[in-house]
Amino acid sequence: MKEQLELIQKNALAALEAAETPAALEELRVKLLGKKGELTAVLKLMGKLSPEERPVMGQMANTVRATIEAKLEERKAAINAAVLEAKLAAESIDVTIPGDNVQLGHQHPMNMVLQEIKDIFVGMGYTVVDGPEVELASYNFTRLNIEEGHPSRDRSDTFYFDDNDEVLLRTQTSSMQIRFMENNQPPLCMLAPGRVFRKDEADATHSPMFHQIEGLVVAEHITMGDLKGALITIMNKIYGHDAQVRFRPHHFPFTEPSCEMDMQCHKCHGTGEVDGQVCSTCHGEGWIELLGAGMVHPEVLRNCGIDPEKYSGFAFGIGLERTAMGRLKITDLRLIFDNDVRFLNQF
Repeated sequence: MKEQLELIQKNALAALEAAETPAALEELRVKLLGKKGELTAVLKLMGKLSPEERPVMGQMANTVRATIEAKLEERKAAINAAVLEAKLAAESIDVTIPGDNVQLGHQHPMNMVLQEIKDIFVGMGYTVVDGPEVELASYNFTRLNIEEGHPSRDRSDTFYFDDNDEVLLRTQTSSMQIRFMENNQPPLCMLAPGRVFRKDEADATHSPMFHQIEGLVVAEHITMGDLKGALITIMNKIYGHDAQVRFRPHHFPFTEPSCEMDMQCHKCHGTGEVDGQVCSTCHGEGWIELLGAGMVHPEVLRNCGIDPEKYSGFAFGIGLERTAMGRLKITDLRLIFDNDVRFLNQF
């Protein structure tokens, strides 16, 4: 048994010295000292020794185990140090190498146009406000004089959250007219940009999610002439004094009288055709609708506690995407949402 213990110690020390990785060390530890290891197998033979031999062999076995364990710890420390040194060498940084140029981004083209529009309106005395995208039907429809049964309240047009059609994703930032007039008394000028949601199919000029800029002015003696003058001034500032726009009569429940304003298509320049084909941007119309507007309906003023006999006002809702298309000569609205860096880097 003495010879076996000496042989185990000799072979163990040689194997441990040759081990180069933590995994190899662990394998040797199990092989030598584990429950089924070589040293354990020898110790199981202690019962066959005479009473005089057992203490001597027991002490020798303990010495062999201690020697092997000490060698294990020594090799473990050496291997870990070597691994750390190799890692530090591989991950070292040469501080003398020139740094990479950092490519700076810029605003999304739509945000660029939005900021430009906000600056124009702030310069005209408007207050920019924000409101919830998840809205109550009373703000989005009812108090704007849009009665039950109106097509815009239909589930085919609007994203509702509940079965009783009381909570929805706002279809217009016009709801901010009500919220603003609830807490402010005339004279007032308000601008409410934000996202709105409608069940529209995506095409060159439509998207189920788009941005609207709602404007509201309420004071004494406000007329349709004030509305038209304000809109023409805004378009001239955005597109230049040669901008071609037109007004068309229309109907909105929350304004009376009402109108829509179109801008001449920037792709076909009003002809409706490009290279003998129907213009894909304006669908052959020659014009692109930019906004709806009108004089605030007296009932909407009453719903906000404002006397329509004393005050009047105008409101408008501008489509930001279509405005950006004209401002930046973009031919398809979907490009704005694709986030293709090759497209965005043009602006």
